[in-house]
Amino acid sequence: MTNRHKTFGLAGWSGSGKTTLMAKLIPAVIARGFTVSTLKHAHHAFDVDQPGKDSYVHRMSGATEVLVSSANRWALMHENRGAPEPTLAELLGKLSPVDLVLVEGFKRDSHPKLEVWRAANGKPLLHPDDPHIVAVASDERIPGCPLPVLDLNDVDAIAGFILGHVGLVRGGGRG
Repeated sequence: MTNRHKTFGLAGWSGSGKTTLMAKLIPAVIARGFTVSTLKHAHHAFDVDQPGKDSYVHRMSGATEVLVSSANRWALMHENRGAPEPTLAELLGKLSPVDLVLVEGFKRDSHPKLEVWRAANGKPLLHPDDPHIVAVASDERIPGCPLPVLDLNDVDAIAGFILGHVGLVRGGGRG
C-alpha cells in the first residue's frame, strides 16, 4: 500500500477477539524492538472529544480539522463533512513512520491479514473469500484449513508470524 509502513491487519467477525489480540500484540512487537502504530476502522459515528470541551465546540461550530495539543500528546480530528470516507492508503499516509502498522478492520482491503476466528461465534471463516488472509488465529483446531493456523492464545507465536511475514527480523529495526 505504501512504502512508509509495513502493514498487517487483523480481520474477523465482531466478538472474535480482534481487539483483545491487538492489545496483546502491541507490547509483544515493541518487546522485540520495533515501533508500532495502529489503525482501527469504526463502522459508526464516534467522538474522541466530549461535549463542553473547547475542541468539541470548535468541531461542532464547523471546523474541518481541530488539532488539540499538550505536553503529553496531540490529536487531530478531521470532519469529513459529507466527503467520502478516506481509504486505508490515505489514512496510512497520515501516520508518522513506524516499523509496523497493525490494522483492525478494513477487512475488504488488500493488505495481508490474520483472520481471528472462534467457532463459538457461529460465523463462517472469512479466508475462503479473501485471498489477502495469510493465516488464521483460532482457539481451536480447524481441520482442512489450507492456511497456517495459529493458537489464538500464543501471542508470541502470532507476533513472530506477523513480523516474519512483513520482513521484520526479531530484535532488529526497520526491515
